[in-house]
Formats: sequence, C-alpha cells, structure tokens
Amino acid sequence: MASSALLVLLLAAILRPGAAFYLPGLAPVSFCEQGKETPECKSDIELFVNRLDSVESVLPYEYAAFDFCQVEKEKRPSENLGQVLFGERIEQSPYRFKFKESKKCEEVCTKTYTTTDTQSKQKLEFLKKSMLLNYQHHWIVDNMPVTWCYEVEDKKKFCNPGFPIGCYMTEEGHPKDACVINSEFHEKDTFYIFNHVDITIYYHVVENEGQGSRLVAAKLEPRSFKHTHPDKPDCSGPPMEIKNTYIGEIKIKYTYSVSFEEQKEIRWASRWDYILESMPHTHIQWFSIMNSLVIVLFLSGMVAMIMLRTLHKDIARYNQIDSMEDAQEEFGWKLVHGDIFRPPRKGMLLSVFLGSGTQILIMTFITLFFACLGFLSPANRGALMTCAVVLWVLLGTPAGYVASRFYKSFGGEKWKTNVLLTSFLCPGIVFADFFLMNLILWGEGSSAAIPFGTLVAILALWFCISVPLTFIGAYFGFKKNAIEHPVRTNQIPRQIPEQSFYTKPLPGIIMGGILPFGCIFIQLFFILNSIWSHQMYYMFGFLFLVFIILVITCSEATILLCYFHLCAEDYHWQWRSFLTSGFTAVYFLIYAIHYFYSKLQITGTASTILYFGYTMIMVLIFFLFTGTIGFFACFWFVTKIYSVVKVD
Repeated sequence: MASSALLVLLLAAILRPGAAFYLPGLAPVSFCEQGKETPECKSDIELFVNRLDSVESVLPYEYAAFDFCQVEKEKRPSENLGQVLFGERIEQSPYRFKFKESKKCEEVCTKTYTTTDTQSKQKLEFLKKSMLLNYQHHWIVDNMPVTWCYEVEDKKKFCNPGFPIGCYMTEEGHPKDACVINSEFHEKDTFYIFNHVDITIYYHVVENEGQGSRLVAAKLEPRSFKHTHPDKPDCSGPPMEIKNTYIGEIKIKYTYSVSFEEQKEIRWASRWDYILESMPHTHIQWFSIMNSLVIVLFLSGMVAMIMLRTLHKDIARYNQIDSMEDAQEEFGWKLVHGDIFRPPRKGMLLSVFLGSGTQILIMTFITLFFACLGFLSPANRGALMTCAVVLWVLLGTPAGYVASRFYKSFGGEKWKTNVLLTSFLCPGIVFADFFLMNLILWGEGSSAAIPFGTLVAILALWFCISVPLTFIGAYFGFKKNAIEHPVRTNQIPRQIPEQSFYTKPLPGIIMGGILPFGCIFIQLFFILNSIWSHQMYYMFGFLFLVFIILVITCSEATILLCYFHLCAEDYHWQWRSFLTSGFTAVYFLIYAIHYFYSKLQITGTASTILYFGYTMIMVLIFFLFTGTIGFFACFWFVTKIYSVVKVD
C-alpha cells in the first residue's frame, strides 16, 4: 500500500512538475482579524527579509550589511545547513502589520547621510554601488516570497521573487535596469532609490476546516518618493533622487502601504503556482525537453539493438569453433580473453574514483527521488542541499566498499593507502576549493561566506561520520574474496596491434561524451539559471527522467565504444570506460564557460573567480559521477560476454 502511494506521488510529480504541492511537515498557518485570535489563529503577520543578490555579481549580502531600516532586538529564525551553505540569511524586518488592517503610507524610518562624514559617506557609496549592480531585495511572508509582478514581452506577466533597491540613469541619460518603469526617472548621472512599497496580501477563507484565513500570495510595487512633507508623509511628490556628484546632507524616508484582498480561486496547497508558471522560458522549453528525451531514447534503442544482434552473432560463431586451426584463424574480441581482466595501470587511483563516484551516484538518485515527491520543494528552503550533504556523509560505507573491492580485484595490497585516499582525496579537493572560495567571500564581506562554526561542523561530519563509515565499508570490502572473473589472465601480456584513428584512446573518449551531454544540456541551462540568475528550479520530475536517461546513455555509449576497441584487440578498457563517459564533464565545463560569457552579466574579478571556482567543484563531481556509470556498465558488459563464450 505504501509503495503504491509513493508511485502515485512520483507520477504526479513527473506529470505535473509545475505544481509545488505540499507534503506533511509544512503545516498551513491560519490568520484572523485582531480581537478574534485563538491559539490556532493569529492576527500578526511578520515580514522577514533575506539576503540581497544580483545577476551582475556572485556576491550576496545580508540585509544588515545595507543601511536600511532595522529591528532593534532581532530574533533570527533558525536556518538549516542548506540555507547556510547557499548563503541565505533570513532576518526579522521592521515591516509589521495585522491581518485585514490596511495601512496607507506608514513611516518605517528615516536615514540621513552626510557626504562630509567618512562613515556616512561609505554607507551611501555602498548603497549607490548596489543600485548600479541592480541588487535585489528578497522578502518573505508566511514562508512565501513577496513578488513583484510586471509585464514582459507579448504582454505576459512575470512574477519576480525580488525587487531592486533602486536604479541608475547613466551620464548619457539612458535608463539602467528598473529605471525604465518610470518616465519621471530622467536626470542624468542620478540614482533613484525605491524607498516605498505598496504591498498587497491575498488570502483565502478556510471553509469546513476551522476558522480563519490562509495567505495565498503577497505582491508589491516598488516606488520612489521624495516625501515633500517629512513630518506627515503622504507618498506624493517627485521621485527620491541621489545625484552622483551631490555634496551635502541627504535624507531618505522609508514608507510602506499594505492592503488585503480575498482570493477565492487559489488554494493554499497551490499558492506557488503563479510564480512558477510565470518563470521565463519554461513553457517554450517543455517541447524541447520532451524532444530531447525522445531522441535520446531512440538512440539508446538503436545502440541496444545493434549490440544485441551483433553480439548474438559473435557468440554463436565463437561457440561453433571445434578445431584449434579455426581458433587460430579467429579474430576479434575473443582473442583478448587472456588479457581482458589484466589489472589497469594506476589501479589505486581508479578504485578511489570508483568509490567516490558510487557515493555521488547513490546520493544523486536518492536526492532527486525525494525532490520528485515534493519533500524538497522551493517552499522547504535549503532542504535540497541539506539532504544532499547528509546523504553524502552517510554513504561513506558504499564508497569504502566499492573502492576496496575493486582495488583488491586489481591485485592491490596497500589497503590502508586505499581507504585513506577514498576518504580524503576527492572530498579533500572539493573542500580545498570550497575553502578558497569562502576566503574570497569572507574578504568581500558577503553573506554567502560560511561562518567558522559551520565550517567546523562540516569538518566534524566528514571526519567523525563519513571517514569512519568509509573505513567500515573498506573493512568488509577487503574481507571478501576478490571478484571472480569468468576467464583466466595470461602471465605474458598480448601485444596490441596498430590501431586506426577511430579506435585510438583519445578520439573514442572525446566522442563518448557527446551523446550523454546532448540529453542534459537543456536541463543544464535551467540549473545554471537557478544558481547564477537566482531563478527558482522546480522541474524535478523532468530532472529525474533526464537523470535516468543520462545513466542509460552513458552506459550504452561506453559499452558500444568498448565493444569496438575489443574488436580491434585493445584490452585496456578500465580507464578508457571511466574516461569515455567521464568526458561529459569536459563538455559541461565548455558549456559553463559559454554560459558565463553569453548569458551572464557578471562583473568584477572576485565574482569571476567565484563562478569558475564553484564550477570546477561541479565539474569534478559530475566527472566522478558519469565516469563511474561508464565503468560499471563496461565491467558488467565485459563480464557478461566472456562468461557466455567457450574458452579453450
């Protein structure tokens, strides 16, 4: 019964990936008007602020890093590991209101800057720089992003889960970024700050489920007002401008208005849909994704058919050989049966890569499966990264087991070195890169910098849980007998004949990564958009399908090339199979470089270093992941074909 329910949920996720449905654990909150509160129904609506980020900079900053209105006694909500690693810093805000209690032009605070005071001038310059780089606010109400909805091309609505601090009119008088929304923004070399917001909160009255209402959307309009009546702001007058060359005192008054609207059509469980459905490119990409999947499935079917038919004929022909003369005249993959399981060079390194790759493969599968079921939806902040890190830590045992098992089958005896390298080599490279990136973030004062305590916690998870589990896995792996091969290995290695261009190692490896990359590059665009352009990623149903297709394609492309090399009497398949499918990561790197120069507007040395630093971590993980798939597929294939032919 439980398995049936899981299957239904998985199908629902795949067939309707746009819907951010909720599972047990994310309970709705009911709101009532003031004076009608109960323990289950409250009137206070809290507005939280998250970090500010920009598509022109990789460096996010905490809300407190800017000189905005602050809460005196701040009580920060607890953050999970994923939120900390992604640099999310959620804080309380001074914007507070009661349910169904509308307010008009409510004052929050006034900030004063004097260009003659050094500290005050630094704060103002930081604000100007942030407007120049188009930094965006991210506000949260009832675990929902407060969105800014505006029209884009073809009169379609786009709901952005953030809104800009302000905008800049260039020295030539050209509006930059959000300055296009108001014709009053026309002064040259001038900054316009959005110091007022009109907030509209939409609610749905609960029927037959107890009293109260539930919030289903929160939208705002950013505005700029100079507030001509400082004592009693009325949200009128010209926009709040900050001349780039202005010298003297500048006062910025922050205000807000809030109103409430009943929304009968939207249910609480589907309240994220209006954001997800308005995301750019999503609708036009559904056909492309399906087209890609159909092509890859067709190619996979072709490869499988060719392999099965050709192999069937080969095995039938080899098994009909009766005389030794016929055997001497035979050619092809059967001739290398005495060398096919000869231990590869650098077997230690290969076994370590296989152990780490297995760890990543299982982690990815489980994480995507849970994401499909809705446990890791955008509403559950930081859950995706937390799940991935915890799974990686707990999967040390299979990593140690696989590494030790293959190392033993390669004839290795330095088991201590093997288990230490499995525990520390690949995770150590990732952590070293991550730590260097973190140093840059620390130096820049970014909120994405991991606090020292969290770094210690990550190291504790690695050394105190992952490493011991890897040792346990290695212990059981070395305790078992070496993997039994279907054919014996000759003492003297067979000479490999001269190879044609296509059967040489490098051309085969380069060709091997093309097909797997072809089935993921559309999803890769969305994933990179979610990381670097701060767009929400929610298509986990399709991503899970693409993951399965990637595994199949990597396996079949590697097996096909392995078969051609064996027919050319080249028996060095171990490293070649790993590198053939692992070369997909090189195409990933090339695509990431193309994406950086063609799609992003990132400026600054620190942001560029951070982009490529984090990209290298992703490329290494993807290399181990795809390489391991290729090796296991080839290992199964070679074991299978040599176990069904008669060998004298």
